[in-house]
Formats: sequence, structure tokens, C-alpha cells
Amino acid sequence: MALRVADDKRNFRRILKESRGALPKAQVASLSKRIEERLCACACYVDAATVVLYAPKDNEVETDLIFTRARVSGRRVLYPRVVLENHKLVLVRVHDHAELTPGAYAVLEPTGAEIVPPADLGCALICVPGMGFGRGGERLGYGRGYYDRLLAAAGPEAVAAGLAFSFQVLDRIPQSPGDRRLHFIVTESALHVAGPTPRPAMVATDQGGEPGCS
Repeated sequence: MALRVADDKRNFRRILKESRGALPKAQVASLSKRIEERLCACACYVDAATVVLYAPKDNEVETDLIFTRARVSGRRVLYPRVVLENHKLVLVRVHDHAELTPGAYAVLEPTGAEIVPPADLGCALICVPGMGFGRGGERLGYGRGYYDRLLAAAGPEAVAAGLAFSFQVLDRIPQSPGDRRLHFIVTESALHVAGPTPRPAMVATDQGGEPGCS
């Protein structure tokens, strides 16, 4: 059974990687902006005092607009840094994109020293990349388990949202025992509420007010 799941995951990754890689850069930018706008109108963003972002690679959904709005509205912004020795992510506070430099797997990573343990995130929104997502919150990552371990360690107030293009959201995603589900999947055309969440799915667009938990 485990071998079949692994084979299914490899096939899904190959197909979705090819599809995402074929997107023109202009389309990636246009669709990403719509996804970012939709996320910023969601209660999981409006309520968040902390936003965890990622630096996109290989046509992943962009996050620059979210970063700018989060910084302007006074939210704490964190980016992950890979620790190869224990195969985990540490979260580091970032004030400016200049603090990001190429790191493990050629992904931009934070260089700062202000590390926030996942258990201490508090009222946080964790934005998660991926190859594919299921409507029930399932996520197909890149096979290394970094985000699964991060989400498993996050505190109970943290909410996880997958950022995806519509074609990445499938009816079924093969799952392994250690895979973690997300609360939301956000695409350019819809917000999928994937499971129980402590806050409503959508509210009015954020006006830059003081963030906090409801």
C-alpha cells in the first residue's frame, strides 16, 4: 500500500510540475496577484498577527503582495530557513526582501537571527506552497516532509493556507500517515474551506487595521 501511494505521488508530482512549469511568467504574475488579493480578504489573514510566507520557486504562487501588505499593516512576517541536519524548517523574522538570499534547494531564505519557534507562533497564518492540493485540505509537497513537520509543531491558533493555481486543486491527493492537512486552499477563482477552523472563511478586505485574534 505504501509503495502504491509513493508511486501515485510521483506521478501526480510529474504531471503537476509540467503543468505549472508551462505557465508563462506573465500569467503566473497575473494569477498570483488574484490569489494574493483573495487571501488578503480572508479572515485567516485579517485576524493574523503573524504571517509566515515562502519565497516562490519554479512558478509557485508569488507572495510579494502579501508581504507588502503585512508589513504596512504592522504584522510580523516570517520566512522559513532549511536546517539540513535535522530536516526541519526554522522561522525567521524578515523586515525587507533584501534579507533573503539563496539557500538550500536554491530557494531564497532569511539571513536574520530572530527565530520564532513554531509552537510560539500564536495567532498566525502559515502560507504553504505545494505541487497539488485536495479539496479536503490534503497537500502534495515535494517529498521531503519539511512543511509537514512545521505544521505538526505549530501552535493551536495557527491556520495553514495552501496557495495554488486552480489546476493544482484536485478531487483526490494520495496521502501518507505523516501528511498534514491545511485549513484553506486559496486559488485565483475560489477559497476552499478544507476543514474545521476557529475563524470564518471570508470577511471584508483588510483595511490595514491592527491585527489580532477574534
